Amino acid sequence: MIELASATHFSSAPPSDFFARWIDHSSWAEWDPDTEWVSVEGPVREGALGVMKPRGGPKVKFEIFECEQDRVYTDVSRMPGTKLTFRHSVTPVEGGSEVAIRVWLEGPLSRLWARTAFKDFDVGAISSLDRLVALVEAEAEAEAKAKTDAPAPTPTPAQK
Repeated sequence: MIELASATHFSSAPPSDFFARWIDHSSWAEWDPDTEWVSVEGPVREGALGVMKPRGGPKVKFEIFECEQDRVYTDVSRMPGTKLTFRHSVTPVEGGSEVAIRVWLEGPLSRLWARTAFKDFDVGAISSLDRLVALVEAEAEAEAKAKTDAPAPTPTPAQK
């Protein structure tokens, strides 16, 4: 196994907010600048198949390997001589979440892939996690602000 990237962040947002983003494949390009688009066939669950289009690269098929509500989302892509695994996880902690990404290659040609197509891959993966955390926190703040800015309901004559 060759680890390409690993990063962990603390966030004030709850785990459910991160999990919602991971399973909303149409939103991946918002937080991952290396992704043009992603689609999944059928319901998002373990064993579901999908296709993603990396910027500047060919379409890549993947399988959802793990999908545990508000905890973990892992997808695996197979390429000649290797498989690429992205494991996204989130853990509830006091005051929010610990959100992490880990990316690795396995297989006889993993070293070759790591030195060529995935050279400097860690920078993009870590940047994507940074962007995801910032996006999720901004959405949570906007939602909280909307709730506090909402006008108080007007009492009906029966309530007065």
